[in-house]
Amino acid sequence: MATTQQADSKTIPLASGAAAEGGHFAEFIAKPLDFLKRVYEECGEVGEFDMGGLPTVLMVGPDAHEAFFRAPDEQLNAAEAYQMMVPVFGEGVQYGAEPHIERQQLKIQYQGLKYDKMSNYAEVVAREVIDFTKDWGDEGELDFYEAFTSLTLRTSTHCLLGSEFRYRLTDEFAELYHDLENGIDPSALLDPNQQKDTFKKRDLARERLQELITDEIHRRRDLEAAGGEALDDMLNIYMSAHYEDGRKLSEHEITGLVIWFMFAGHHTSSNTSAWTLVEIARHPQYQAELVAEIDRLFDDGQELSFNALREIPLLEGFIREALRLHPPLNAISRRVLKPFEFKGFTVEPGKNVMLCPWVAHKLPEHFPDPERFNPKRPAPDNVFAAIPFGGGRRKCVGNAFALLQVKAIFCELLRHFEFELSLTPEQYQEIMPALILRPSDPCKLRYRRRTSI
Repeated sequence: MATTQQADSKTIPLASGAAAEGGHFAEFIAKPLDFLKRVYEECGEVGEFDMGGLPTVLMVGPDAHEAFFRAPDEQLNAAEAYQMMVPVFGEGVQYGAEPHIERQQLKIQYQGLKYDKMSNYAEVVAREVIDFTKDWGDEGELDFYEAFTSLTLRTSTHCLLGSEFRYRLTDEFAELYHDLENGIDPSALLDPNQQKDTFKKRDLARERLQELITDEIHRRRDLEAAGGEALDDMLNIYMSAHYEDGRKLSEHEITGLVIWFMFAGHHTSSNTSAWTLVEIARHPQYQAELVAEIDRLFDDGQELSFNALREIPLLEGFIREALRLHPPLNAISRRVLKPFEFKGFTVEPGKNVMLCPWVAHKLPEHFPDPERFNPKRPAPDNVFAAIPFGGGRRKCVGNAFALLQVKAIFCELLRHFEFELSLTPEQYQEIMPALILRPSDPCKLRYRRRTSI
């Protein structure tokens, strides 16, 4: 293990094994989580590696996380680190916007997460799950990673763009969204504008999504002009919103905010749903207690609502542990603009600082017996120990929506079905093909309709 030394500061350990060309980039691309774990094991709380010519400092542990999230944008900058997202969201949206514009866009996003909106979303998700399972029959087998990817795309689209758009949804929309996702591969960290087929498809998908969303905007404006009522969804919030200077959002910006919210909520919902179901099936000793908890929500014939989703401790424990052991996003980065000091180390401007929840969530001093899945595990003492959604001012805008989706999905599924593994428990592996952690293929489970409800 080599070291790098800054004046008047402690030496930042350097990870071993850098290649003459590209440093550690090839190893990161091949096995990102194993590599980041190795960096931590070699270097400790702070360690540096070479991301293809971009010096990157991995920081692990609650103290490091807190320092990272509390640093101002003028010192640790997210936009500079996430330029790979600009072609996806569009120029002028989030990481491609001026800071004062991005702050206003964030406020607009949060308007869709108010209590009354969230209550409506729970009902929408429940209806989608009922529709999704209507042809399942009494028993069968599904690849639930694929199933939840499809389902959460429908639920997210329904909540964002309304029922009219959702029920006109064709395979084209899913394919376009898939092309956007594939445009975020690890090479985009270094150059998001390189000439490669996946990036060309990403850009074409962004253009076509804007056409589809713009058509919906025009349809709604025509209806309103004819005396129709405005719809109660996120798209209406975007269409009605103004910046502080009075300017309304452009159609390009509205499309960008839709994609931003979809990325924030959809990845987490689909991957966490898949892992939660796998872990429920892996741990059948909790099944009776979990089913009884779900059934109590529907006592007296009440329907699923946001209120009903508030007190579900065992289900929440399964979701929380799924997010701990299998966090979707594992490269939370910032670009250093001003010297960043932490426990005597100084990270100089021009470098990236990175956090990795997958590594941090397995620290035994904060999560005893960390490899064991325990849905009744108490929350860690330090609020910065568990960071599946990031933290601080830039905590994922879609986390509340994502958790609502997952809880609503399982309230409906577990109300009607039982699940078991189709493969051996160890065959459900973690893979990270596009910077998002997901279950390996196939992710098949068997389902059986409950005989008594």
